[in-house]
Amino acid sequence: MIDKNLIEAQNAALAGAVQDDYAALGAKLARRGVDIETLTARADAFGVAVPSWGTGTGGTRFARFPGEGEPRNIFDKLDDCGVIHALTGATPTVSLHIPWDKAPAADLKAKAQSLGLGFDAMNSNTFQDQPDQAHSYKFGSLSHTDKATRQQAIDHNLECIEIGESIGSKALTVWIGDGSNFPGQTSFTAQFDRYLDSLKAIYGGLPADWRVFSEHKMYEPAFYSTVVQDWGTNLMIAQELGPKAQCLVDLGHHAPNVNIEMIVARLVRAGKLGGFHFNDSKYGDDDLDSGTIDPFRLFLVFNELVELENTPGLDLAHMIDQSHNVTDPIESLMISAMQIERAYIQAALVDRAALEGYRASNDALMASATLRAGFQTDVEPILAMARLRKGAAVDPVATYRASGYRAKVAAVRPRVTGGGGGIV
Repeated sequence: MIDKNLIEAQNAALAGAVQDDYAALGAKLARRGVDIETLTARADAFGVAVPSWGTGTGGTRFARFPGEGEPRNIFDKLDDCGVIHALTGATPTVSLHIPWDKAPAADLKAKAQSLGLGFDAMNSNTFQDQPDQAHSYKFGSLSHTDKATRQQAIDHNLECIEIGESIGSKALTVWIGDGSNFPGQTSFTAQFDRYLDSLKAIYGGLPADWRVFSEHKMYEPAFYSTVVQDWGTNLMIAQELGPKAQCLVDLGHHAPNVNIEMIVARLVRAGKLGGFHFNDSKYGDDDLDSGTIDPFRLFLVFNELVELENTPGLDLAHMIDQSHNVTDPIESLMISAMQIERAYIQAALVDRAALEGYRASNDALMASATLRAGFQTDVEPILAMARLRKGAAVDPVATYRASGYRAKVAAVRPRVTGGGGGIV
């Protein structure tokens, strides 16, 4: 979807500066005993999944203002995801959402293959009603008081697994909006037990080589109580279900000032960290571009991951999950992919031996300074060199804008009219 000649021409104009910056950073890191090529290899191997729904314009509970050239279907979404990967070289997989992305498996696989993409975790949807469903999720899905409604939600998740198997996915992410809006509306215990029984039925349908990720969220759309509201409940669920069940951490799903990096460490220790939904937030679950508000927190999360990366059995699924209300979704997803990769490389720069020494001697100031030394290092030359070597764009956003891709797809994709609220 993006002319390779354009990428090469754009890169040619920048290659000299990239080489110079890379050499300068390499010399600086060498004085610290760090091999820049080792870091570049890490950057080259890193990948984060793109959410299919993230290629469309988002919205709030109040309104949604569609953008130009919005994807009409999953195949348009895959085209957009292909552009993101072609320009960043860092987003090799796509996470589908069912039923939004339902299509024949052969067609999905062929389209993805033509774009050099694979498929990440599947995502079910029992937080909104679909036109053809028999029972409403207004008062819950997997935890609903009505058995038939719960079974409908179970069957939908089993269908997601079946679709995922046919396209090469290996995981199912389950997030529900179940909860309550009024005190006394539900029994916390009975509701949770119903949810667990439903998830056990879904767990029983997992193939041998699959995992299920349960996702917690503090609030919304239920505002008084939420069935899976925090990492403690999430951990209880994963432990009760079994070894194929793990916890997914969405960076926006926590109360302000919660220590997310500590949650990461605890879940790794429990053997139950499955992966992440990356985004950023200011007030709540704002779904902003990764690193927009608190890039240091993103770095601290990756600091824990790098420190614990040799933990036996640790196999993390990384995915972006954002709502792009006022930006071009492709640009935002590219920026986020690069920010996530940046945090990872900065964390890999931390002098672990020095850090452990300062910890052992209880030197809080120097331990903190050791982390800041990694965070404050400009690793852009490493990221740019990794993109240059793999044929991606040195400056993805500039190359994307030079391609005129948005205007081209806007000419063939019908303009979507505005509507009510909703994140997608």
